[in-house]
Amino acid sequence: MRVFIAVDLTEEVKSELASAQKQLSSASAKMSMAHDFHLTLKFLGEITPAKVEVVKSCLSNIRFKTFTAAVAGVGVFPSENNVRVVWVGIEPEDELVQLQKKIDDALEKEFAKEKGFKPHLTLARVKFVSDKNSFSRQLQQIKVKNAEFAVDSFKLKRSTLSREGAVYDDLAVYTGR
Repeated sequence: MRVFIAVDLTEEVKSELASAQKQLSSASAKMSMAHDFHLTLKFLGEITPAKVEVVKSCLSNIRFKTFTAAVAGVGVFPSENNVRVVWVGIEPEDELVQLQKKIDDALEKEFAKEKGFKPHLTLARVKFVSDKNSFSRQLQQIKVKNAEFAVDSFKLKRSTLSREGAVYDDLAVYTGR
């Protein structure tokens, strides 16, 4: 099964991200669907049910303090000259990076560690850009309201691909204190 670890978002944050998506030209970018928004902390890929049980056990030992995060600003991967992903950042980055590191450390015997984790929420995957200058101006004009959400838990999730897109199921929930 296809598995990842993520933080769920509030409806307010999802709505703000959907609003930001509407500010992008659909002619030059393939949009992520609003119901798919979540903050991925680690993608584990295809693993067996037995490995899922190992992951659950490893994650159960993680302790973290809950905190509030907020969406903040628009960015791109890998660069402005070669845009493949348009994303919204999240603050405070440090606390999210620390949580992701705890997950990486807990799973280090089972999975490779992430390199250069950057907390973000994908708005769009870009297939091509016909006018880079125009697209760059468009990105600079996207406004994102500072919507907040509690990071009081993270989830082990299964992703099942279907014709309508990915369907997510929670396999386990890990709460902070």
